Amino acid sequence: MTVQADAAKNPQHHLLPAACFSTLTQRAVIVLQLALAICVLASACLAQTSAQTSAPVNMSMSMPTAARVQSPGWWPTKGDATRDSFVGTATCAKCHASKVATQQKHAMASAAVHAADAEILRQHDHLSFRLGPYREEIVTKGQKSVLTVTGGNGAAPFSVDLLWAFGVGHMGQTYVYERKGSYYESHLTFFSSSQDLNITPGQSLAPPSSLEDAAGRRMPPAETRACFACHTTASVTDNQLDVNGAVPGVTCEACHGPGASHVAAMKADKEDGGRLIMNPSRLDPVESVDFCGACHRTWQDVVTNIGLGALNLRFAPYRLENSKCWSKPDARLTCVACHDPHQPLEHDPAAYDSRCLNCHVNRPDTKTTADYRDSDHPGAACPVSTKNCTTCHMPKVESSIQHSTFTDHWIRKPLRQQ
Repeated sequence: MTVQADAAKNPQHHLLPAACFSTLTQRAVIVLQLALAICVLASACLAQTSAQTSAPVNMSMSMPTAARVQSPGWWPTKGDATRDSFVGTATCAKCHASKVATQQKHAMASAAVHAADAEILRQHDHLSFRLGPYREEIVTKGQKSVLTVTGGNGAAPFSVDLLWAFGVGHMGQTYVYERKGSYYESHLTFFSSSQDLNITPGQSLAPPSSLEDAAGRRMPPAETRACFACHTTASVTDNQLDVNGAVPGVTCEACHGPGASHVAAMKADKEDGGRLIMNPSRLDPVESVDFCGACHRTWQDVVTNIGLGALNLRFAPYRLENSKCWSKPDARLTCVACHDPHQPLEHDPAAYDSRCLNCHVNRPDTKTTADYRDSDHPGAACPVSTKNCTTCHMPKVESSIQHSTFTDHWIRKPLRQQ
């Protein structure tokens, strides 16, 4: 099912379906999005406040990442650490060899690579795409990939060397280049579904107005910093972007923070060495989801900055926190409860069944009314099956805008067939 089809059939899943744009003016859309965001935010605040009242401990609330990075201590994308406070993955591996070895097989470890190291560009050494009067090509020879745009009006071609490839390519890979001191996001992305180029999600579908616009979109400094902070490690130090010093991909210190103090303390057998490194397992459930949301978008990031349209399907933390289960945050429902960041992503639906059954009793004859549920099994048993739970309750949804299929982390009962 495409996002547009789902929006038409299930408007509650997409608070601002694409069809609205054909009948509302741009200003009305903005006002409607703001009103919806305020309503959704108020609803969630009430739900989380209720959860806090009944919980045995105080639970935090989802926060925008911009606020999280202002708090003391490490947080992904924070960027205030010094360059010499990072020690590198090889140093981490001296004590954590097995975790480092398996983490390097995770897609996050290849979230960004230098264009010269992009396997996709080597495998597809001549890619092309036509949009209106412009023809765009990416040609790779040896260690160099060049983006060239030509037009039908006889103007000289525009060419630029690609510097970075963002995304491992399981779904797609977008390219970044530099021009006149600014970084640009390529107008085209390679999509694995088609094994070819198409327009980068979020960029205009209309024919570009110039050769330069056809090549890519200039990213504002704040966006450039955020993109590199999420796709690389130690690219922002002393609150300054230093792309030349960036470590490709998400490595140990992207999540655990700079390790120099921790390493020095452990070598000296100091008792506080373990407290000198960020350990996300110590976070409460909401903080834990927000931690991943620093790059995958927190609930607050979406409703305050991104909007409530179909593109938010890819933002798992936001979708997860819309789930009815999340009204009382539970450590069994966080990102890391199902996904080990030190292990490659598991694609077999059956691998997640045990996580679901941690909360949902697995005997159909068990009473599951509010009077009979206990604190360890608050969820009702599924009357259909105890296998492949995610295929019904977290279905894969095709997004034609993003030319990819995403697992929808908004956990809910499937709609009954008419």
